[in-house]
Amino acid sequence: MIEIVVKGFGSIKVVMDYKDAPNTCANFVELARKGFYNGLTFHRIIKHFMIQGGDPLGTGVGGPGYGIKGEFLANGVDNRLSHKRGVISMARAQDPDSAGSQFFICDVDDGFLDGQYAAFGYIELNDVDSFKTLDKIAAVRTHKPFSDMPYEPVVIEKMVVSEDEPSNPVEKIED
Repeated sequence: MIEIVVKGFGSIKVVMDYKDAPNTCANFVELARKGFYNGLTFHRIIKHFMIQGGDPLGTGVGGPGYGIKGEFLANGVDNRLSHKRGVISMARAQDPDSAGSQFFICDVDDGFLDGQYAAFGYIELNDVDSFKTLDKIAAVRTHKPFSDMPYEPVVIEKMVVSEDEPSNPVEKIED
């Protein structure tokens, strides 16, 4: 489990789904353990869709300097985790293997994303506090240039990785 601590909002705890997206989980865990996400923001928030973070530039175009294979059906991987409310998935560009560090969490059921993005974890259904935090973040006021950027930064204070999360090697595609 990984706890995403968001300054002024609370925490979102996500369970990793190694069965459907093993390399994606390994990558996220590795970045979280390194402190990569500490101090970054949720730079893109679209209520009734998702909250997106993990970009070191805060603009939607940054990453860790590499990509990973997209673990989803359109890219040849049978990932059965559906993009339901509370599911965490990798954001990417047009290239199916361009995901690196940016992720999003669905604040509603977004099944139309299934097979196109690598879902790799979820908030447990009985975790009321995590869902409350997700809803508070999804409700922040946003503005242009893209109309989905928060007026006030929504900062990921830190990510806490459970000791029982494995440290698996990550297969990277260098930029």
